[in-house]
Amino acid sequence: QVQLQESGPGLVKPSQTLSLTCTVSGGSITTIHYYWSWIRQPPGKGLEWMGAIAYEGSNYYSPSLKSRTSISRDTSKNQFSLQLSSVTPDDTAVYYCARQINSVVSGIDYWGQGTQVTVSS
Repeated sequence: QVQLQESGPGLVKPSQTLSLTCTVSGGSITTIHYYWSWIRQPPGKGLEWMGAIAYEGSNYYSPSLKSRTSISRDTSKNQFSLQLSSVTPDDTAVYYCARQINSVVSGIDYWGQGTQVTVSS
C-alpha cells in the first residue's frame, strides 16, 4: 500500500517561496511508469494540477504556473518537493501530492491527505 504525506509550513508571507515535501512509503519514486504530482485546491474552487516529476526525473509543469514552479526529488529519502515562488493570497489552497500512472494526464491512484497553506502577511 503506497502512502504519501505532505509536510511544510502552513503559513507563507506574500512574495515569499512556498516549499512543501511529499514523503512516499510503500513504493519507490523511481519505479518505472509512475509520475509524482502536486495538485492544489483553492477555497471554493476545483482541483488544479500544478506539475509532476517522473520516475526518471523529468519535470512537467502546468503552463499557467511554470514560471513560478519547481519540482525536485531526493531519491535517497524517497521524497519529492514543490517550490512555488512569489506567492500571493491567490495561492492559498489545500496542497496535495499524488501518484499518476503512465503519464501526467492519466488518473491518480494514490493521494496524500493534503495540507493547508495560507498566504498572508
